[in-house]
Amino acid sequence: MDNYFTVQTNFFGENTAAGLVERFGSPLYVYNEAILRKRCREMAGLISYPNFKANYSIKANSNLEILKIARQEGLMADAMSPGEIHVLLAAGFRPEEIFYISNNVSEEEMRFAIDRGICVSIDSLSQLKQYGRLNPGGKVAVRFNPGVGAGHHEKVVTAGKKTKFGINLDLVSEVKRILREYNLKLVGVNQHIGSLFMEGSAYVESVKSILSTAEQFESLEFVDLGGGFGIPYHKQEGQARLDLKELDQKLTPLITQWTQKYGKNVLIKIEPGRYIVAECGVLLGTVHAVKQNYGITYVGTDLGFNVLARPVMYDSHHDIEVYKKDPSKKANEFMEVTVVGNICESGDIVARGRLLPAVEEGDILGIMDAGAYGYSMSSNYNNRLRPAEVLVREDGSVAVIRRRDTLEDLMRNFV
Repeated sequence: MDNYFTVQTNFFGENTAAGLVERFGSPLYVYNEAILRKRCREMAGLISYPNFKANYSIKANSNLEILKIARQEGLMADAMSPGEIHVLLAAGFRPEEIFYISNNVSEEEMRFAIDRGICVSIDSLSQLKQYGRLNPGGKVAVRFNPGVGAGHHEKVVTAGKKTKFGINLDLVSEVKRILREYNLKLVGVNQHIGSLFMEGSAYVESVKSILSTAEQFESLEFVDLGGGFGIPYHKQEGQARLDLKELDQKLTPLITQWTQKYGKNVLIKIEPGRYIVAECGVLLGTVHAVKQNYGITYVGTDLGFNVLARPVMYDSHHDIEVYKKDPSKKANEFMEVTVVGNICESGDIVARGRLLPAVEEGDILGIMDAGAYGYSMSSNYNNRLRPAEVLVREDGSVAVIRRRDTLEDLMRNFV
């Protein structure tokens, strides 16, 4: 079926892609509230252990309305900067619902979280000492590197032997020494092995590792198992979803046995940033040129890497749907094309050698699964304007949840 994903999910409601672009401009990020809420609930109920919470990672998508919905669905939140803390507080998250996962931060950044009563995760011995100097006698969490990593690209593998994150497991005694030196109370341990795993075995092994490490500390209040839960970016090829039921079957007994051994029903947390928002977002853009260069057919769009950086940065795949300028005109032919943007670099490629229904100038392209690390990684490179973001509500209405940049926005910080 043409445009299977958006048709099956009724993604645009009573609207059409062309109609939304006409109303709100191109490019345009479109989010579906029903899908967002469904994914929130899947993660909030991932395991059967009762004292469990999912933390939404704001870095995946920081739109205020998205954050409000995640909180309504019972999620807590991770933050990686003072800016993310500021936005989370504005979205209604309470300080005790925010976990600041720091990495190589200044005293000023660390103090920003401490002053607001937000729990801070530390991932190096030197930063643990810095925290002790700033907040002697305080509560703190430590991020360990379990030695196991996973992810769709080496740039997003965040554990193992070739990554900057976390404290090695053989340094537990040194961690304890620094905690004693500054009279710090370790309330949590956490990890993150990487982003976008589609098979849970590495994750389960990393959970075993972090639980084993946690046993070495008394009086923990929580253990954060990390995230990286993947979504099927290759839906048009029939890629299977991550088996959440299987994960539950493996994780729940493991966690239950560990808490019984530990003697306390410690809060267990996860960090499913991408999983929550990726599939609720579609990026729409307009075809402005179709040309051939030395046997390659290029489809030129306004979807430069200032709008969507993932394909350029990670060689990431996104399924693409074609919405014809004339809806009555069905594309009966397919063509192999390279979809490119409007940025002045040869690397500005959305998809290379992709088989798509015949595309013409004026058609709209939909980049699927663009809700995570789409707008949040966008920029004004080439002084391009960042697009608007709109939300298709559960009742079918459409709301602007971030306006499109204006030319005046490009000038606002000059002095």
